[in-house]
Formats: sequence, structure tokens, C-alpha cells
Amino acid sequence: MKIAVLTGAGVSAESGLKTFRDSNGLWEGHDVTKVATPEGFAENPVLVLDFYNQRRKQLLEVSPNAAHKALAKLETAHQVTIITQNVDDLHERAGSTNVVHLHGELLKVRSTFDENLILDWKKDLNIGDFCEHNHQLRPHIVWFGEMVPMIEVAAEIVSNADAIIVVGTSMQVYPAAGLVQYAKEDSHIYFVDPKPSISENKRITIFAENASTGVPKVVEILTK
Repeated sequence: MKIAVLTGAGVSAESGLKTFRDSNGLWEGHDVTKVATPEGFAENPVLVLDFYNQRRKQLLEVSPNAAHKALAKLETAHQVTIITQNVDDLHERAGSTNVVHLHGELLKVRSTFDENLILDWKKDLNIGDFCEHNHQLRPHIVWFGEMVPMIEVAAEIVSNADAIIVVGTSMQVYPAAGLVQYAKEDSHIYFVDPKPSISENKRITIFAENASTGVPKVVEILTK
């Protein structure tokens, strides 16, 4: 069976990562327009690089949780593709082998000259760290106002899936809400969320709990 898994910040939060925006529009105390837009990077690249250096350090200190591990285990029984809004590598570290990152990856950087020139990067990224074309490197993150290059790939994966798991992201908010619309009429949706924003029906099974407890239950159902 082909299974598409849509994951968001709620999965990483249980590992101790603050990967989401607060309701007041701040991100770790910063205005998102200052640290997560091309304009912010042009205006103050030192601030932006430092912001992501801190995020990178935090990521290297945390570990995958039970939700990440359960999704990796699901690969032993089915063809699983994870489509994540998260920029961390916790799915990969847990053992998932087929992960599509919609919003980029924190442990990669790319050239400001050639966006297809992408490098693995675990240390601090500083002003003066250049690509082979002598242009500044930037975080490999999709900032607000930038195109989401993997969205069409993700839509195709969802359209071919026999079952869909949505976890750590609301089914009311883009891109999860938009991607679910591509699902086949007969594909079942499992929605894991402590405060579900939708009602259960014939097509949707809801687990009103955190990712680390809800996802293992979904995986158990799908592996029986």
C-alpha cells in the first residue's frame, strides 16, 4: 500500500524543537519578516545567519521521538513517503528513507548565485562563506514570499496514495489543507492532532492526541 504522511511542527515540538511561529507572529522572539524573508536577509544577513545558526545548534541537540520512529517502522510494511513542512532531519535520523521537505532543510545551505548548488552543512554559516562561484551561501530554507519548489511533487505523491496520515499540522492551514484535496476519493485519512479542527467521518479517522502517542496507534492499525 502507498502511504503519504503529511507532517508539521507538532511532530518536532515533542522532540523539543521550537520550529513554529507564535500566535503573535514572532519566531523565537524575532519578527518573521526580519529572519525568514529574502528582504530580511538582504537588510541584515548577519542577523539571519545567526538565527539559523542557533536553530542548527538546537537541532543537533535533540533526537527523534516515538512518532518519528513509528513512521520509520511503517516502511517495513508499506511504501511510505513523508511530506514534511519541517526543516529538521528527525525523520531521516529515525530511519525514514523517503522524505520530501517542502520548506527546505536546516542542515543544508545553498548558493545565492545558483539555487541548485546545495551543500550539506552542520556548522555555523557566516558572512564570507562562499560557494565555488564566490557568492555568499544562504540557508537552504524556503522563506516567506519564495516559491515552494516541491509542492507539485508532493501533490502527485498524495494523489497516488492509498492512505494518508496527517500529523502535527492543521488540516485547515496550507499546505496540508491544499495537499489533502489531491487525495483519491477512496483513500482513507488518519488525522492525529490534540485539538482536531475537523470532524470524524467515514473517510477520516481522528486521534485527538499528541503525535508521539497517536502516530504509533495509526501505524499499528496499518501494519495489521
